[in-house]
Amino acid sequence: MSQEIMRTPLVALRGISKHFGEGEARVDALRDVSLDVYPRQVVALLGPSGSGKTTLLNIIGCILDPSSGSMDLDGEAVVRDGQWQRRDLRRLRLDKIGFIFQFHNLLPFLDATDNVAIVLQLAGADPATARARAIELLDYLEVGHRRTATPARLSGGEAQRVAIARALANRPRIILADEPTAALDSKRAGIVMDLLRRLAMEQDAAIIAVTHDEKIFDRFDRIFQLRDGRLEDGDPLGAEGSSRG
Repeated sequence: MSQEIMRTPLVALRGISKHFGEGEARVDALRDVSLDVYPRQVVALLGPSGSGKTTLLNIIGCILDPSSGSMDLDGEAVVRDGQWQRRDLRRLRLDKIGFIFQFHNLLPFLDATDNVAIVLQLAGADPATARARAIELLDYLEVGHRRTATPARLSGGEAQRVAIARALANRPRIILADEPTAALDSKRAGIVMDLLRRLAMEQDAAIIAVTHDEKIFDRFDRIFQLRDGRLEDGDPLGAEGSSRG
């Protein structure tokens, strides 16, 4: 990989803060968070409940407004001084960001294949191409045999794997995961993390995961701690810009 790629983060945060309420009722969820995540990095956010992990993930995902600070995504200025610089955030999310939530949020009236394929179709892919990509991902995550099942007929682990396939369908360069392996056993968790790492390498993507799952800690390039809304680099796994290759 060229040094230029390594110097340009896919996610660049500077002084991001977020508060809810005002006056005596004000709660500071994030305080002056600065963070760079580079292509081919797989990064973990750790911290106790209420430390700001999910709030930070939602700001990076352009779901939640920051109160102050700046954010660049894939080289584009997205937030400056707490203000959005782009109007069509939906298109930005669709083109560049994949989401894996703790709860699968699958559409109940679609089967597993169509729950994955719909993301590609919204981005402009033809139905045949979309379904082929969906089946490829479901097979890789070892849930292809359930591709015609609706969410109500899937187990919790199966539904989560379908949701992960959906998040990866568009080959996004930024993948945000909130407890992506919480519902999976050790084998399936390893499959998911290996897939995420492969995609990070093949597509120069960045993966940011909120997790408490100790069985996948060795899959991360960097581990950050959030405490009371402040980010601490508890990085035992490598220096900035490193990659396991």
